[in-house]
Amino acid sequence: MRDIWNGLDWSFLTTVLQSVIPALICITLHELAHGYVAYKLGDSTAKNEGRLTLNPIKHIDITGLIMMLIFKFGWAKPVPVDMNNFKNPKRGMAVCALAGPAANIIIAAVCMVLFGTTYYLKLINGSVWGFVAETLQITAYLSIALAVFNLLPIPPLDGSKILFAVLPDSSYRKLMYVERYGMIFLIAFLFIVNRLGVNPLASVTKAIYDQFFNLAQVVFSMLASR
Repeated sequence: MRDIWNGLDWSFLTTVLQSVIPALICITLHELAHGYVAYKLGDSTAKNEGRLTLNPIKHIDITGLIMMLIFKFGWAKPVPVDMNNFKNPKRGMAVCALAGPAANIIIAAVCMVLFGTTYYLKLINGSVWGFVAETLQITAYLSIALAVFNLLPIPPLDGSKILFAVLPDSSYRKLMYVERYGMIFLIAFLFIVNRLGVNPLASVTKAIYDQFFNLAQVVFSMLASR
């Protein structure tokens, strides 16, 4: 029985886990950050609808999750926010929108610090730590990709809400009207990028990831020199 167990090919399962787990972590903490900041700014809509939770099921948008798993860029179910509950609606909405990508950048930094540590443990303690190290690395990259993607100034992504905050009220109202068609613009943008074969989002993501990888190397070097 042990020989059969040891002879099984676990590569498919590990591949699935290393795709799903990072995606769920990234979208859950991204949306939780939106809801928490909105709550601290005076809007309890997300809290009242049960979105201030670490339960990923509450935050999953199936289409967005599939996009993340396949293309490494995607979205979650938007946290409900009522900007009228903010003292300064436009500024509050911008801060709330920025919270999601900011959370993803923090997640990436933490993951890469832990990656440097677990990579060192992999070298001295074997393959289990190798799986953990790879999962942390994937989570960091995916989290950066989610942040970069959501900062696009295309409704309904976070970048559009940040952009709206610096526009005059007349332009703001016009763009809020256009927001209902944002998903069409977003899909068209992704289609054009895919057809051109040039993905600026991937380039920006890799550039940021490389900086965090340097952080992981510093951590690893510190541990190795002990």
